Amino acid sequence: MPANGNRPLKLQFGLINHEGRYLTAESFGFKVNASAPSLKKKQIWTLEQDSQDSQVVCLRSHLGRYLASDKDGKVTCEADGQNSACRFLIVAQSDGRWALQSEQHLRFFGGSRDYLSCFAQVITDAELWAVHLALHPQANLLSVARKRYAHLSAEDGEIAVDMNIPWGVAALLTLVYLDGKYCLKTCDSRFLGSDGKLLAQSGRATAYTLELKCGKLAFKDCEGKYLSPTGPTGTLRSGRCSKPGKDELFDLEESHPQVVLMAANGRYVSIRQGVSVAANQEEETDTETFQMEIDKETRKCMLRTSRGNYWDLVAHGGIQITATEASANAMFSVEWLGHRVALKANNGKYICTKKNGQLLAVSDSVGKRPFFCTHPLTVTPPPRGVFTTCPLVSGEDEQLTLKLINRPMLILRGENGFVCRHKNSNLLDGSRSVYDIFTLQFSNGAYHIKGQETPPPSQTRLISSPLLLLPCFCPSPTPLSVRPHVQAWTAASGT
Repeated sequence: MPANGNRPLKLQFGLINHEGRYLTAESFGFKVNASAPSLKKKQIWTLEQDSQDSQVVCLRSHLGRYLASDKDGKVTCEADGQNSACRFLIVAQSDGRWALQSEQHLRFFGGSRDYLSCFAQVITDAELWAVHLALHPQANLLSVARKRYAHLSAEDGEIAVDMNIPWGVAALLTLVYLDGKYCLKTCDSRFLGSDGKLLAQSGRATAYTLELKCGKLAFKDCEGKYLSPTGPTGTLRSGRCSKPGKDELFDLEESHPQVVLMAANGRYVSIRQGVSVAANQEEETDTETFQMEIDKETRKCMLRTSRGNYWDLVAHGGIQITATEASANAMFSVEWLGHRVALKANNGKYICTKKNGQLLAVSDSVGKRPFFCTHPLTVTPPPRGVFTTCPLVSGEDEQLTLKLINRPMLILRGENGFVCRHKNSNLLDGSRSVYDIFTLQFSNGAYHIKGQETPPPSQTRLISSPLLLLPCFCPSPTPLSVRPHVQAWTAASGT
């Protein structure tokens, strides 16, 4: 695991044949075909490399079974473990497509629809597969050679590779898949050109073919050159190399949610004063920003600082940034209280804010929250455009306002695919292979989600007031989810 605590993303992808159809692992009978027109759960494959030879790979389906071939070229996907029949060699082509060659039989895998085999002795168009990454497209980009992260340098109009820890919204990059190639999109919605300049629109100069080498990624431009960091700041641009070396290799790492916390005294929680954590600042800077790293087993989170240390429970309930690795005292439970959150430490006490701003884990419970409703709760929904909310009363010492700062653009993915709006309505579909990019707008501890486009008026179910959504953080498949405020009514018909 890298020193910053982020994990490299598993290489999951779809394979597209010469007819534009995806390789599919069917749930019944462990059969495979190339019939699907889009990338969904059954079309996702996970790449597993051999520990001794990085050029040898196995392909695991969504069912946990491995693609295999026999001496007669018959292809199956029912092996529940790796064996010699499951081992393939990737033969990369100049256009970025792959040919998959059986290591044991030296034959190539290809075909169409239900007629797939691994018996071809030479590579033709039928044996070539385009790669469509299935991982979440918002990630951090790490240079293998420099061991530094890419980030937007707005003042220089470039992407620089000189950040020790991917911090803040500038370190968030979005991979945009267009016509079999990828674009790198910055947090301010610009695209990286091969000359290192940031462009407002995507095009030929911003399109890159992904290549895999030793488990790392390389980005090849339209002229056959590869992206690499150059100069003292590591300006990301195409170099002179026509073959990827260490300088041209990158890791994609998951981007953890980064937040700022405001206490009941109206001040931001900060480490500016030293090792102690206190709510005493009026500005949002790196010292007021914390990265939430969620543990899959306990669902507790660690709060990482821009210095690389973690919040730590010390003697007498004090909170300091002395932890350097995961431990029980560095884990905190997050309890969602409407528009606010409370943090419970390993001693079973809630963190509260003292009059001097110091944070201490000494409270046995969260203060009671009296209800104050802007509209009486009734069995029937309130009038159009009116929300029924029960906001928390300010001044509760255990309550914190949490604001997510590194997701101005939001892409949502669930178990069955990405969230995307239907072309002719405002309904959202959660099982799409393509995604919409939404904008998050913060509002007093909750969010409005805004789409990029508005459907035609005749096909829109009007919502007079925006719906408040509360962020929830979870370990997988993506560390952020959203849920409607339970006390909010929308005025849209049928919702």
